Amino acid sequence: MRRHAGQVGRVAGVEAVPSHAVELRKAGKFYGSGPARVHALREVDLTVETGEFVVLLGPSGSGKTTLLNLVGGIEPPTSGAVVVGGRDITGLSEDARTAYRRDTVGFVFQLFNLVPTLTAMENVRLVAELTGRGDREHARAALDAVGLASRANHFPAQLSGGEQQRVAIARAVAKNPALLLCDEPTGALDLETGRGVLEVLQDLNRQGRTLLVVTHNAAIATIAHRVVRMRSGQISEVTTTPAPGAAAEVTW
Repeated sequence: MRRHAGQVGRVAGVEAVPSHAVELRKAGKFYGSGPARVHALREVDLTVETGEFVVLLGPSGSGKTTLLNLVGGIEPPTSGAVVVGGRDITGLSEDARTAYRRDTVGFVFQLFNLVPTLTAMENVRLVAELTGRGDREHARAALDAVGLASRANHFPAQLSGGEQQRVAIARAVAKNPALLLCDEPTGALDLETGRGVLEVLQDLNRQGRTLLVVTHNAAIATIAHRVVRMRSGQISEVTTTPAPGAAAEVTW
């Protein structure tokens, strides 16, 4: 995968954003009401700088995916504020959140969510065309950036798990987002395949994209600039990595 590192730069330049890519100010999220109320996130304060690679680490139920969903505009906070790229998205309407998700951020999930009847190229082009932020050549550059130009005409069923996840990453970056949100991107992959996916993500970060990655796998934290540990809906610890490691050396 390392041979593709220089190719990431072929994707169109990342749009400039303020120095704070993400700001959460006393952000909270609860579900239900009365005795049945569940607090998924409790008054979280967090700032992510532009160009950072930040890992949200914690066990299931710690609130890390809820935090990612708030930043991604998948759901609104019930208290506090969420600001992304200098824009307060806290009170956006459902339609405005849909536009925000479409135009501003890229998502990579544990499940690849590819359209099975479309080729790798068509899966990537679909997002580029829906957002109006890319054409066929832009989609090809995104596939090339993740090392899959030669597999462009293959359907998902003809690709390995790692290749499908790399198509999902290419689809996420084809619309040229400055912020990439990843929820357990290696959760369904073996070690060798997972390393390849992490190398792609690390290369994209080196090209200027801000990455916020949710995981329960502590090994992935070694390649991040900062690690935010979460428990019971709160941030329990934030640590900085002076010299992040190489994705190719990650092991679990």
